[in-house]
Amino acid sequence: QVLLVESGGGLVQAGGSLRLSCAASGRTFSTYTMGWFRQAPGKVRGLVGAISSSGVNTYYADSVKGRFTISRDNGKNTVYLQMNNLKPEDTAAYFCAAKYGASLSYAGGYGYWGQGTQVTVSS
Repeated sequence: QVLLVESGGGLVQAGGSLRLSCAASGRTFSTYTMGWFRQAPGKVRGLVGAISSSGVNTYYADSVKGRFTISRDNGKNTVYLQMNNLKPEDTAAYFCAAKYGASLSYAGGYGYWGQGTQVTVSS
């Protein structure tokens, strides 16, 4: 069992930056693959990116590649999503999620979810 709590969302102008954090409870955080998802109104929730349990490997959706960076600090039970050069189309609720498994590009298999944090990018 792992509880996930996101923070760091807010309102930012296009071209700006935000860093989201996802704090996890439990002693097994370092064994989970962590993913960031987002869902805009009227759209399906989609995988933004993921990071392996060790933090060595990452995956990004094409829409955010080169602008977003996922990192994790297993000592602090926290995963981060650094978002730079934000665009209005990045506006969405952002969720972190945890799963066992090494397939970073596969959006399935996530059994634990946070409550989400809203990111709004104004033009």
